[in-house]
Amino acid sequence: MTFTEWLDETRERYREDGPRLGTAESLYELYVGVLRRINARWERGTNVYDEGWDVLVLLDGCRVDLLAEVASEYDFLNRPDELRSVGSSSIEWLEGTFTEARRAEMRNTAYVTGNPFSHRVLDDRDLQLLDEVWTYAWDDEAGTIPARPITERAVDVARREEPDRLIVHYMQPHFPSVPDPLGGGMNADTLGEGEGWYDPWDRLRRGELTSERVWESYRENLRYVLDEVALLRENVDAGTIAISADHGNAAGERWVYGHPKVPHRHIRRVPWYLTDAEDERTLEPTLEREDARSRSGRSDDDLEGKLSALGYR
Repeated sequence: MTFTEWLDETRERYREDGPRLGTAESLYELYVGVLRRINARWERGTNVYDEGWDVLVLLDGCRVDLLAEVASEYDFLNRPDELRSVGSSSIEWLEGTFTEARRAEMRNTAYVTGNPFSHRVLDDRDLQLLDEVWTYAWDDEAGTIPARPITERAVDVARREEPDRLIVHYMQPHFPSVPDPLGGGMNADTLGEGEGWYDPWDRLRRGELTSERVWESYRENLRYVLDEVALLRENVDAGTIAISADHGNAAGERWVYGHPKVPHRHIRRVPWYLTDAEDERTLEPTLEREDARSRSGRSDDDLEGKLSALGYR
């Protein structure tokens, strides 16, 4: 964003929100804009292809301390570690992971994903298999892709395709929270009304939600997806499963909220837990993969609508 664009947006905020809130919002955007410029020069993290795993489970937007809070509730989360992510956002993680230098490894990787940014980075030809579950199992009412379709497709791909490496990208605990939605923010009934809305991190910054309320919803969304990870472990064979995240979130530390593309400790540090799995066949998937649509056949409006529902405006 140029300085002229920032001034134009500032004038618009003054008209819509008044001088006090408009000034606060514009100063925050200016601050984050400076950090974004620094981010371009920030040290890159660890590419997950440099680590040893057969199945990589990505919990979208999961903080290290959030996972540590509930780890004792899941017996497979008993080997905690962490690493620095290659990105501060999902698209940065995708671009920093699936690089030209990793082409040989990518051809032996199946990627089952609920994250719509896969559309902007990957093509069917890049991987052994690209299953964009978000294109056909999206829940409009929840405003996100639920965890169960991801689990079903991952189990089916693991059994049928037997890839050398399998990446399973859940959309949770990224807001919206499936078990504990926060009203007035990330819900489907607020979309498309033209009145503007903010995700829970923005609402926290604006003082509309308390940090305790946001964290509670965030934590419940993590438990929701970890129950699916437990089910996944019962239905795939893997010597090593890594449970990690593409990025974390800032909750006001250093006056940053959510996960803008900035060099922030709580955004770039991600969990790294190792476990194993054995297929006990406690789940028989019924969800079939829809034929992949060509890029030219996909609706950009549909994609942007899903990204908007996830808080990307």
